[in-house]
Amino acid sequence: MSGLFDTSRRTATKDHAEIVRRFELYRTLVEFLAALAFIVGSVFFFYESLIYAGTWLFLVGSVLFAVRPSIRLLLELRLANLPVPEEFRPYGAARDKSVHGDG
Repeated sequence: MSGLFDTSRRTATKDHAEIVRRFELYRTLVEFLAALAFIVGSVFFFYESLIYAGTWLFLVGSVLFAVRPSIRLLLELRLANLPVPEEFRPYGAARDKSVHGDG
């Protein structure tokens, strides 16, 4: 699994940068929703009639926090599978079979 968590891939091409931007947006949205679920769930615990709903919000928030690293891993897998042009590869790096060109 070479290429995973290689920060140089994040800006190797415009496609790479666009994918990073999109995944960062998804991750931020998930983080915001998780935090919102925990805040609302915490407020619900002040009211006896809402404790059950608050417990479910804590569960939803926890699942959303678990989704966050999954999004990061999906981003890294996506970036690792994108071809990197010759000019962006370090000297001596193996040629990517999916990139066509001369030399």
